Amino acid sequence: MRFEEMAAEFAARTARITLCTVASVDGTGRPRTRMLHPIWEGTTGWIATRPGTLLEKHLASNPHVSIQYWDQKRDKVIIEARTQWADDPATRHRIWELYKSTPEPQGYDLGDGYFTGPDGADFRLLKLNAWRIKLDGRPDAQGNLPFRGVWTANET
Repeated sequence: MRFEEMAAEFAARTARITLCTVASVDGTGRPRTRMLHPIWEGTTGWIATRPGTLLEKHLASNPHVSIQYWDQKRDKVIIEARTQWADDPATRHRIWELYKSTPEPQGYDLGDGYFTGPDGADFRLLKLNAWRIKLDGRPDAQGNLPFRGVWTANET
């Protein structure tokens, strides 16, 4: 499936659900999960985080993550992605503003008690390069199926 065929539903679900479970693998191959709040631009996601986290240490050994959104409607978004750090000032400022200008609940002001600013030493920006996205879910009470589909990039 082409991403354009699922883009609207992907954007709607990730904007509505907002928090997702992100799994990484530690240096000995053990999986670890945490709840995070990415913001998406198509198949590229962004996570505002702090330096020195356990996630940062895991990604130094293995840059791949598995991400899952799930809500009470049982709509699911499953994303496989390769990560990279976005340390350049222009990107940090642009994504800082993207978080701030995107309506809640997906967007929020990162400077409101979270970070000192886009140039702050307490702010790190993680880029998610999705290579597989799956939208799935269970039928509602009337038996209507949610949008379902799988997009895979040309490279994995």
